[in-house]
Amino acid sequence: MEQMILPSILGVVIGAIIGFIIAKAMEKSKEKKLLSATKKEAESILKEARKEAESLKKDKILQAKEKFIELKSEHEKVILGREKKISEVEKRIRDRESQLASEQDKTKKLNKNLEVKEADFTYKLDFLEKKESELERNHKRQVDLLEQISGLSADEAKKELVTSLKDEAKADAMAFIQNATEEAKLTAEQDARKVVLNTIQRVGVEQAVENCVSVFNLESDDVKGRIIGREGRNIRALEAATGVEIIVDDTPDAIILSCFDPVRREIARLSLHKLVTDGRIHPARIEEIVQKTEKQITQEIIEVGKRTVIDLGIHGLHPELIKTIGRMKYRSSYGQNLLQHSREVANLCGIMAAELGLNAKMAKRAGLLHDIGKVPDTESELPHALLGMQWAEKYGEKPEVCNAIGAHHDEIEMKSLLSPIVQVCDAISGARPGARRQVLDSYIQRLKDLEDIAFGFTGVQKAYAIQAGRELRVMVESSKVNDEKASELSFNISQKIQNDMTYPGQVKVTVIRETRAVNVAK
Repeated sequence: MEQMILPSILGVVIGAIIGFIIAKAMEKSKEKKLLSATKKEAESILKEARKEAESLKKDKILQAKEKFIELKSEHEKVILGREKKISEVEKRIRDRESQLASEQDKTKKLNKNLEVKEADFTYKLDFLEKKESELERNHKRQVDLLEQISGLSADEAKKELVTSLKDEAKADAMAFIQNATEEAKLTAEQDARKVVLNTIQRVGVEQAVENCVSVFNLESDDVKGRIIGREGRNIRALEAATGVEIIVDDTPDAIILSCFDPVRREIARLSLHKLVTDGRIHPARIEEIVQKTEKQITQEIIEVGKRTVIDLGIHGLHPELIKTIGRMKYRSSYGQNLLQHSREVANLCGIMAAELGLNAKMAKRAGLLHDIGKVPDTESELPHALLGMQWAEKYGEKPEVCNAIGAHHDEIEMKSLLSPIVQVCDAISGARPGARRQVLDSYIQRLKDLEDIAFGFTGVQKAYAIQAGRELRVMVESSKVNDEKASELSFNISQKIQNDMTYPGQVKVTVIRETRAVNVAK
């Protein structure tokens, strides 16, 4: 039994050993296969790695080359910029060196000239010193001779010489002072004339020459009977209410109103106009209309005064003075309207004060108020200048303005610079050609004579006397008068005016020659 079991155990053991060996052999074969697969995989990975490394190497090399090229170009630019700056600096240095060389040459030349001049100056200085010593010796000899001849010492001679020189200097100083005074007077007179002429030329107020009568026009002569009324009651009532003489004569379609007071004439004229327009003419109606017209004229006087003050830029006037200014519209002086004259004087005063550096507004104020004494409410024995001064003082005007009003006819002493300005401007406005009645005809005739003289020359087309006869504008035909003849014509006209006419001041002759080329596009 034991003999049977032993072989079976051995067989089992041997089988197990053989199985183990076979399993080991199979494992080894598997390991070999895995190793070979691993080797293959590793080789493929290595190949791919080598490929990627080669591609990376190539990329890096390309990037390095591009970076190198870029750095190289930047470096070349920097080098070029530096070289350019260096060349510019070298050029400036060369220019500076050439400039310094030229300046050095000039300096050398100047030094040489200075050396020459210095030598010349030294020589002349020595020569002058020698001459000075000789002059001193000669002077001493002459002084000794003079003392011997005159019998006076040098100090006594000096005293006499100083005395004579003082007398001579005093005489020369007096002569110089007299000449300077005369020259100053002449210059001041010329400057004053310029100021006055400029002032006159900048102001030209139209003047209305007033009359003592007004003409009231009618539609027909039938109205005259109604104005006269039964037994003359209407006309008497009208004359009594207005204080105006009404003349009804054979003058066709017109009635004449005569009165020295322009305000009354204006009231009568407006009242007649209202009565004739309304058609109801009787004494009661006449008195009513005249009263209404007086109120209307009073209001109009106030409005005229306010408008005048506003136009001239004058502020702060008393209402009574404004009313007095408005009444000037209906007053005249030597045929010259008083309000227009006062406005003109105010403008002239403002311009002249501005020319002289004074207060132009105050000068205008004094010029406007200078004749308020000519429109009194009641009769007064005082001259109009003093009466106007009293009114100005009463209504709170400044002392300079009051003095200018009272002194413009030299009835009181002038105490400010405004007073002579107002006096001069009043004279300018009153004496200006065409301002007053007595010179109006001669003024118009002089203007006509000026134009007639211009028309007496050939080639003259038009002639105008302007600036109150102080200038003559002559227009000539360009086909008959050239530029040279125009100048000659101006001279000839001025000579003829100078020889044939009498006129104040001077007359400027201006010849105008114009050439026109005209075409029409159709």
